[in-house]
Parts: sequence; C-alpha cells; structure tokens
Amino acid sequence: MKILAVVLLMVVLSLGANLAMALTDDATAVVTCTVATIVEWDNVVNAGNFLSIVIPDITDQATSRSNSRMLVLYTNGDLNITADDSNDAQLIERVTSNDTLVTEYKLEYDGDGATETGGTNVPWALYNAFIPSGSGSAVTHYTLDGAVEVTLFARASNDTGNVADAGAYTALQTLTATW
Repeated sequence: MKILAVVLLMVVLSLGANLAMALTDDATAVVTCTVATIVEWDNVVNAGNFLSIVIPDITDQATSRSNSRMLVLYTNGDLNITADDSNDAQLIERVTSNDTLVTEYKLEYDGDGATETGGTNVPWALYNAFIPSGSGSAVTHYTLDGAVEVTLFARASNDTGNVADAGAYTALQTLTATW
C-alpha cells in the first residue's frame, strides 16, 4: 500500500508540475520611440534667453568696452544661426537724446563642427552687418554631441571724433536658430 501511495503521489506531483509549466508562457513587446528633430535654446537659467550682457562704462572717447554671455543650444541636426540686424540691436540712449554708440557683435562656439557640434566663429561686425538673415552662421551637428555652447559678445564705443551723450544705452540682440 505504501508503494501505491508513493507512486500515486509521484503521478500527482508530475501532473501538477506539467500543468504548472503549461500555465506559463512568455510574451514579448517591441518598444519604439522616435526622437524628432530638435533645436532648442537651454531654458533652465533664463527661460531660453541669454542673461543680460552688461558692458563696462565707457570713460573716455577712444576706448571700446565689451562683454559676453554664453547660452547652450541643443540640436540633433545641422542648422543656421542668424542675428537681428535692425536698429533694435544698436545701443541707443532711449530716454532723452536717442544718441547712439558704435555697436558690434561677435559669436563663438565651443565646438568646431568636425569633432563636436559647433561651427566657425563669427568675427566682430557692426550690428547691422552681423550674421544677416540671408547668410547665417552654420552649426554642424556631430553624432553623440547634441549641445553647443554659443557665446555672444557685444562691444560699444564712441564714434571717431565724437563722444556720446551721458546716459544708459540699451539694445536687444536676437539670435535665431533654424533648419
């Protein structure tokens, strides 16, 4: 009787194990995600804008003053950057005299576009000739490097043979990144 009980127990355990194996089965899922083309100024620090570029005071007729700010541009493709070359980009004393300063800009990238995302630096140019919309400054995307530091420089000086009126001068330069 003991042998029969052991045999029956083995049959029951064997059937239970086979039933348990038959009750499991694997299913796989293919997961996909598409990354769209992206061009986006870093918006963590200042809502996607450069911090103010504060140029030191001009204290004599012949000396120019400059300063700069950097902003990260995220991209996963090649693009062009253009600048505002309207009067908005010129330093003007807008409260009393509407006097102007000689206003120049330049642009530098932390990458060259060959070994990391970037482009060719843009030399100093007057506000109305700085990266015009018809040409643009090319930024080349480098695989696995989806960010480039863009540094905007601004320079102010007096006209030759003239000294500007005293006061606070302001300008608004806008850089546009497009495909």
